[in-house]
Amino acid sequence: MVEVLVCADRAAFSVTLSPSQQRAANNIIRGLERGDCVVLRDLGSDGKTTVLSDVHRQLGGALVGVRQVLNKLAEYEPAAIEEAFLDVIDDALAKHDLVIVDDLHRIWDVVESCDYIRKCLFETVLTALLDSAAARRKKVLFATNFVPDTVSRRAHCWFIEDFDAGDFAAICSAYLKTADSARLDYEEILRFAPNLNAHQLRKAAMWLSDEPHLTTESFLEYLSTFNLVSNIDIEEVEPVTWNDLRGVDDIIEALESKIALPFENLELAARLQLKPKRGVLLAGPPGTGKTTIGRALAHRLKGKFFLVGGTMIAGSRCFYTEIDRVFAAAARNAPSIVFIDDADVIFGGDAEKGLYRYLLTKLDGLEGAGASRVCVMMTAMEPADLPMALLRSGRVELWLEMRLPDRAARAEIFRNHLAGLPPPLCDIDVSKLADASAGTTGADLKAIADDGKLLFARDRARGSERQPAEAYFLEAIASVRQNRRKYRKRTPMRLGEAERFGFGSE
Repeated sequence: MVEVLVCADRAAFSVTLSPSQQRAANNIIRGLERGDCVVLRDLGSDGKTTVLSDVHRQLGGALVGVRQVLNKLAEYEPAAIEEAFLDVIDDALAKHDLVIVDDLHRIWDVVESCDYIRKCLFETVLTALLDSAAARRKKVLFATNFVPDTVSRRAHCWFIEDFDAGDFAAICSAYLKTADSARLDYEEILRFAPNLNAHQLRKAAMWLSDEPHLTTESFLEYLSTFNLVSNIDIEEVEPVTWNDLRGVDDIIEALESKIALPFENLELAARLQLKPKRGVLLAGPPGTGKTTIGRALAHRLKGKFFLVGGTMIAGSRCFYTEIDRVFAAAARNAPSIVFIDDADVIFGGDAEKGLYRYLLTKLDGLEGAGASRVCVMMTAMEPADLPMALLRSGRVELWLEMRLPDRAARAEIFRNHLAGLPPPLCDIDVSKLADASAGTTGADLKAIADDGKLLFARDRARGSERQPAEAYFLEAIASVRQNRRKYRKRTPMRLGEAERFGFGSE
C-alpha cells in the first residue's frame, strides 16, 4: 500500500491507496509510458483525486482542477469557459511534460447544459488541446466520470475497479485505530453494502474513529443510519412490525424466508449464493394489510427501502427521471426493496401504456450482477388490472394473496387495540366482537376500535354511561357495515394516490 499526501482546500491529510486504487495508478503510469493521452474513470467517488495525487507524486507534472479554471475564468466573460480552460492547460503544457486534469466532467456538465449558449464547442477545444500536446510530445491525463468522444478515441482508459473487502480495509484503516480496524469483518461489511464509495467509507471511519469498542455491528448500524439513504423519511412512516400483523403468518413466513433472510443473514446468503426474489406481488382487497407490510419492511430495512407512491405521478414530466433515481439508489444500496404501492392504480387506464414497458425494462435489468439483490415489491387490489407481461414468470417470482382476518385473528387484533386502556375497555370480551365482525378487514377493525372508544368517551363525558362496554364496539361494527352498504350502491371508485409517507389508507 502506498501512502500519499493529498492537498485539499482546507487541510492536508495522509491517506492510503486501496488495492483497486493502486492497480489503477499502476495502469495509468504504464499507459502514460505507451501513449500521450490517458483517462481515469469511475462512476462514483472511488478516489480518482487520490489516485491522481499518487501519479503526480511519482511522475511530477502539473495538477489542474476546476478551481484553477474558475480562477482563470474570472479574467473572461462568463460564457468564455472554453477559452479559460484552454489557457490554463496551454500554460501548464508550456511548463510541464505531463498535465493532469481532474474532474473534467464538471466542466463538461456546464458547457453541455441546456442553458449554455455555445454548445459543442468544448469538443473542438479538446481536439485542439490534444493535437497541440501530441505535436509537442507532451502527455495529458484526465480524471472524469464521463469521457467525451474526442478523448475516448485517443486515450487509454481505465476504471477504478469495484471495491472488495481489501479496499474497504485499506481505506478505513487510514482513519481507525489499528486494533479497531483489525476487529472489523470487512467481508461482512462488503456483503451488507457492496457499493460504498471511498468518500462514504472515509466518513464512516472518521465518525467512528473515537468509538469505544468499535464492532462490525456498530459500523453497519452507522451505514444504515447515515449512508444508506432511502427516498422516504423513516421517522414519518407509521411504526409497524411483524407483531402488529395478525392472521397472515404464512405471508410473513414467505417474506422472512424469501426476502428478509438473504438481506439479513449475510454469511449464509454468501455461502449458499442466496438472493431475494426479484419481483413480489401482494394482492388482496383494500384494508387487508398490504401497505402495512410495506411500512413494516420500511422500518426493518431503513435505508434499503425505496417507495414508488402516489406523489410520483405517472405521466408527469419528471416521472421517469424519478423512477430512474429510485432504481439507481436501490442498486447502490443493495440488497434493497423498491416498493410500488397500489400498482394496479398506477398501471390502470390507457394513458400510460409506456409506463409498464418502462418498468419491465427495469425489472429485466435486475438480472445483472450489479442489481441482482434488488427486490421489486408491488401491491394491487386487482391483479387483473396489471399488464400480463409484468406478471409472467421471471419478473414476479413470488405471488402472495392477502386475505380477510379469520375469527382468531380478529380477536387478537381487537385485543391489541384495546390493550393498555383503563377498565372497563381492557376487560371487554373480544370473542363477542370477533363473532360480530366477520367479513371485515384489518383496516375495518382498527376503525371499529377507534370508533368504539370515541362512543364510550362521549357517554362518559356526558355522564350518561349506562350500557356494557362491548355495546359501544358492537355499535361501531354496525356503523362500518352500514357504510359498506352505502358504498356498494355507488359506482366503485379506485383508491387515490398513496401518500408519500403514509402509503395510502390501509
